Amino acid sequence: MAKVEMYTKTVCPYCVKAKNLLKQKGVDVTEYNLSEKPELLEEMQKRNPGARTVPQIFINDQSIGGCDELYALDAKGGLTPLLNDNDKSGPKKHGPSA
Repeated sequence: MAKVEMYTKTVCPYCVKAKNLLKQKGVDVTEYNLSEKPELLEEMQKRNPGARTVPQIFINDQSIGGCDELYALDAKGGLTPLLNDNDKSGPKKHGPSA
């Protein structure tokens, strides 16, 4: 399964919507809440220059964008294959332990 990370804020309906879609897909999301740790804003902007809003979603360290981009990717059929891909930083695992 892919590594999924999301920068969020506590009061953010788009963050909730994005998390719900990923939950429906059976994905565990590592969440970075900027309301609790505002210092992570700089990290988010380094990873996706120009990003000013949340959520910001990364799959296998690749910037997907926000909620609208996530839903658009899903509508085109591109989200599920991306989520089922292993982390690009390491060897792919196959078989029952994958």
